[in-house]
Amino acid sequence: MSLVEGLSAVPTQSPQDSRALRGVLGRFATGVTVLAAAGKVPCGMTANAFTSVSLDPPLILVCVNRNASIHQAVLESRSFAVSMLSARQEHVARYFADHSRPRGPAEFAAVDWWPAPSTGAPVMRGALAWLDCSLAAAYDGGDHAIFLGSVLASGAESAQDVLLFFCGEFHRPQLRKPRDLGPGRAQ
Repeated sequence: MSLVEGLSAVPTQSPQDSRALRGVLGRFATGVTVLAAAGKVPCGMTANAFTSVSLDPPLILVCVNRNASIHQAVLESRSFAVSMLSARQEHVARYFADHSRPRGPAEFAAVDWWPAPSTGAPVMRGALAWLDCSLAAAYDGGDHAIFLGSVLASGAESAQDVLLFFCGEFHRPQLRKPRDLGPGRAQ
């Protein structure tokens, strides 16, 4: 039996079930990123639906609500940048999650950023790491689009702290230096 044959249909959920599902999914701790597109006018949003996909070729994915203004900006510019936020950047995460923030040219005036080397998309200064991506594909994900990004450039700072999102709140866990386990050894 193939994997596809073994899958069953997902039942349709009522709005009450959707709230319960959101609570369940909120139990998965995620990193916090800012997704940004250059386009005619820079556009950004806080995102935690982000993951690596492949090292060869280098691919990542991020999920964006179809109603978000950045959805169209990514489709038009065919590129985006992802900034992985440090614990010191909770204010940046809150800013880009705030629907009342300024839009248009003023949207990035309140934060410190620089243009990514390949696409010019905004990258947040002070981020733990960043990725500059071209849009490789866009897939239907219900009320979201799943953007697959081909990594054109990337960079990272030494990890001092990290911003996490868990159960609807931001958290700053204490990090300890990872042990050097040598090549090919996982913790």
